[in-house]
Parts: sequence; C-alpha cells; structure tokens
Amino acid sequence: MDLFKVYQLFDIEPVKGEGSFIFDKDGRRYLDLYGGHAVISIGHCHPHYVAMISAQLEKLGFYSNSVQNSLQKELAHKLGELSGLPEFSLFLCNSGAEANENALKIASFKTGKSKMIAFRKAFHGRTSGAVAVTDNPSIVAPINARDNIVFLELNNIQLVEDELEKGDVAAVVIEGIQGIGGIRLPEVGFMQQLRELCTRYNTILILDEVQSGYGRSGKFFAFQHCGITPDIVTTAKGMGNGFPIGGVLISPHFEAKTGMLGTTFGGNHLACAAGIAVLDVIKSQKLISNAEETGNYLLSELTKFGQIKEVRGKGLMIGIEFEQEVAEIRKKLLFEKNVFTGVSGKNIIRLLPPLNLKKDNAALFLEKLKETLDELL
Repeated sequence: MDLFKVYQLFDIEPVKGEGSFIFDKDGRRYLDLYGGHAVISIGHCHPHYVAMISAQLEKLGFYSNSVQNSLQKELAHKLGELSGLPEFSLFLCNSGAEANENALKIASFKTGKSKMIAFRKAFHGRTSGAVAVTDNPSIVAPINARDNIVFLELNNIQLVEDELEKGDVAAVVIEGIQGIGGIRLPEVGFMQQLRELCTRYNTILILDEVQSGYGRSGKFFAFQHCGITPDIVTTAKGMGNGFPIGGVLISPHFEAKTGMLGTTFGGNHLACAAGIAVLDVIKSQKLISNAEETGNYLLSELTKFGQIKEVRGKGLMIGIEFEQEVAEIRKKLLFEKNVFTGVSGKNIIRLLPPLNLKKDNAALFLEKLKETLDELL
C-alpha cells in the first residue's frame, strides 16, 4: 500500500527537534519559523512536555468519556486561569475543524436558526460544517452545505448589520487573525461593533482562535487586543504542541445537556497531559510576553526591507507580502539558508514560529532573509 498523495512534499525528512530548531536525517539543522502550521507553541521536545506525556503513557493513555477524568478538569481550570476566561466551560475534541463544527452546532441549538455569517478569505477547517464557512474555492463543500452561509468582506460592519437585521442568523464566525487568508487583522472598531450587533440581534459571536490563539498574538487570544468577549471561542493548533487536541470555550449563558455533543478521542488522557504541559510552560516561561516582544522586533525590522510590499500581523503571527510570487524565495530560504517558513497564497510568506523564539534567532532569520532577497531580487 502507498500513501494517498494529497500533499506536495519537500525533499527533507525532519527526525529531531529542539526548541526553535529541527534536524533532518542527515544531521542538518533548520531554524523553524513555521512550527507545523502554528502547532509548535512551546518549542520542539520541551523537557516538561516530554516528561508529562511519558509519565501519563506509563499509567493510562486513553479511556472513554463515560468515566471521570480529573486531567480534563485540571486542563480546563488552567486554561480558564491563563486565558482570562475562568467563567467559560470547556468541551474537548480532536482538532480545530472539529472545534468549529461543534461551535456551529451549539450556536444553532441555542438560537434555533441555521444561517451563518463568515468572512472572505477565511479558513475554518475541513469537516463538513467547517468547510462550509471556509471561503476557499479549492475546497469543495458538501452539496447544499453553503446554502445557509453568507460571506462578507472583513471590516465592513454595514454589510454585517444588513444581514443581522433580517433576524435569521444563528452565528457570526470570525478568525481572531486570518491565517491562511494572508494574516489579515480585523480592525478593533469593527470587532467592537460586531460584538454589539451580535448582542442586539441575538446572534452568537464565534471567535475562531485555532491559529491565532494560545499566546501567538501577544495576548492569549487575538480578540483580547480588541477588548471584547465572544460567546464561543475555538482553539486547537498550539494547544497540544503537536499532540492532536482541540477545544471549544463556551460562555456561561449556554446550558449543557447530556448528549448534546460527543467525541470519541477528545479529552483523552494523553491529550490532556500534553495540554496541561503546554499551559505550564507558557505560564512559567512567560511565552506570551516573549511572543509580543520578539514579534514586535521582527515586525519593526521587516518594515526596513525595501523589497517587501507590506508586513502585517501581531506577535509571532506575521505575514510578509511581496509584489511577486514567493515560491523561489521560500525555496531558497529552506534549501540554501536552512530556514523553514510558511506561505499564504502566492505572494505572502507566513511566519508562525514557536513562542519561545529568541531575539537572536529572529535576528538570524532576518540575516538569512536579507541574503536571499539580495540574491534574488
């Protein structure tokens, strides 16, 4: 049997990770500024993380959600404390797509409506509901799945109000910072008005923080830059530092009912151990403030590059836009300069490094990027 080949693969095989670096099978070291789509939050193979998972694996890896699991309660408590949302409740699942799928269900259950508002260039996952609210023509939604989805332009509040006035919208779902959409930021005023309109029209505000959450933006969640509180928050990528886990944070005005939601693997013992370890390290090593400080340094320095069209982002979630396509820039960075980066569309390099990225490593990237641009442009 061979693999079902749906990914274009680089001819590099990482076999080891340490902090902000990974090593291939030939021993070459690469600076990791992508973190596997923002997944690596506390650095590769952090000792506390490895110890927590190893110790849990020796005791119990998995059992069903039909029994008590104190690790789930510990994870929920620590997440509430560190995120500033202690009054919220937590539903654990496996991924960001599943988190968004469940958030949409909760909104529909609460309001009795099925219509959703999403935004252009958004990406919310690959389950049927998450695909439906994803504005990406390369992803085919199930038949009729988009019948109840309205896509609007980001930061145009009048378009939102025009739809909400109709009284048939269950939820507005928006990313704290658009990731695959090109690191586009909702304006603070737009987010504040969006919160007010959702309250006025009895519509659920869902913040997709799957990529922008867990300290990446310099706040625990990106929406906290806007001084608002949503009704539901979804999270996943940085939550387990590579171990599959997702979560839905649900405000107190929702009532939980037995059988309302379900998951087989969500909240398993190993996933909870991973999630607890991540929160421990984020707190003890002050990684949120490090993301803000190192991110501000990168953002400031990148604006000095004459070959770059625009730099945008917050914290360690940065988009570098060029007039031309970036495939050759990214390829040269990887194969000649040993730096992993991401991409958004054809013209944007995306940086999503571990939150423990140090300033000297950020400076190393800037040096390698300058060399690359001087050689190519």
